[in-house]
Amino acid sequence: MPCFLINPPTFPPNPAPRDYRDPMATSSKSETFLEVDGHEVRISHPDKIVFPEPGLTKLDLAHYYVAVADGALRGAGGRPMVLKRFVKGLSQEPFFQKRVPDGHPDYIDTATLHYASGTSAEEAVLRNAAGLAWVSNLGCLDLNPHAVRAEDLEHPDELRVDLDPMPGVDWSQIVDVAFVVRDVLDDHGLVGWPKTSGSRGLHILVRIAPRWSFTDVRLAAETLAREIENRAPGLATARWWKEERGESVFVDFNQNAKDRTVASAYSVRPLPDARVSTPLDWNEVRTRRPDEFTVPTVLHRFAERGDLHEGIDDAIGSLDALLALADRLGPAEKPPPTGDGAGRRASTMPLIEVARTKTKPEALAALERWKAEHPDAAADLHPADELVDGMRGSSSQWYRVRINLQHVAEAERPEQEALIADYDPWAGRA
Repeated sequence: MPCFLINPPTFPPNPAPRDYRDPMATSSKSETFLEVDGHEVRISHPDKIVFPEPGLTKLDLAHYYVAVADGALRGAGGRPMVLKRFVKGLSQEPFFQKRVPDGHPDYIDTATLHYASGTSAEEAVLRNAAGLAWVSNLGCLDLNPHAVRAEDLEHPDELRVDLDPMPGVDWSQIVDVAFVVRDVLDDHGLVGWPKTSGSRGLHILVRIAPRWSFTDVRLAAETLAREIENRAPGLATARWWKEERGESVFVDFNQNAKDRTVASAYSVRPLPDARVSTPLDWNEVRTRRPDEFTVPTVLHRFAERGDLHEGIDDAIGSLDALLALADRLGPAEKPPPTGDGAGRRASTMPLIEVARTKTKPEALAALERWKAEHPDAAADLHPADELVDGMRGSSSQWYRVRINLQHVAEAERPEQEALIADYDPWAGRA
């Protein structure tokens, strides 16, 4: 599925594997048009630098997605997706757009999802490389599809294993847990397909028959996580509450909830080096590192090796064995309620809240300010005691900063104080 550009893209430090120039394409400083699969795709401000470190422009990113379209569509094609738009660049928080923009081109399909909250949204569904270029132009660096196909919105066909390392966890521990995941999946008749998350962790995707509800799939994923924790205690955890995980790899089963999306294969992540969520062969998992996979290197890798997840749609499994294990394990332990009648859980850890902020830099600055004001307590903290959580607001992300004082002597623990920053993501909204 070729795409033709006026100027050949540049991907420092290596050239792109193919030349996509078309002398008939029109271009200006404000826009250019790509011919993709018989569709004309407008790219606004094509020379705008999106990733300053490698010098990648909007046009470069559109070209990248077209070049890896076979793999990107295998992960995201045919699925409704949330548009995560970085319209103000990497330095600003993105906003999340569930509803497909008005006036979208006719090569963009849609599907209407209904949520437990009672709301619904008509979301974009990509079917071809032109769609990839179109969402790239909207400022979508990564692709965030749901685990369902547009033809059956109530029965996921993918179980997602998200290995999320806590602070202080190195890559070797993530890899050790990944191979435990593979063993548990194999023991229950399922095949896992690994990929880098594009950040610090690993994703392992499992194709399943679309026979089970979201509730069943989430239960199967939670059961999988609990079994992984049982087999690798101290290395992996299925504990939902972050302050209880310690320095372990969290097997994030809640990524299988109905409203969740995960960055799919070949997604460009919002890191300075333009890192890519990249499919791996199991033989590579121990030897490769996430920072090896960037837009330039993945272009060459894809041209040479194709999509390493090419066979994923032929490896469809059943959840029967995991659901049977769920029955044997019984319900997961739940934290006790607070006793105030509100149904909130009571944390087993001595937590204090430091700040709520609009951006991550503000959150990190607040954390450093608290540590400077409480140097004795800060000296006793472990990496996993500093909890900086990205929280989903109404249309954008905000950040909560907490401190777990478990490693500070009880008599020396600072009291809860007024928040250093108190951002309200719902201010002014009904």
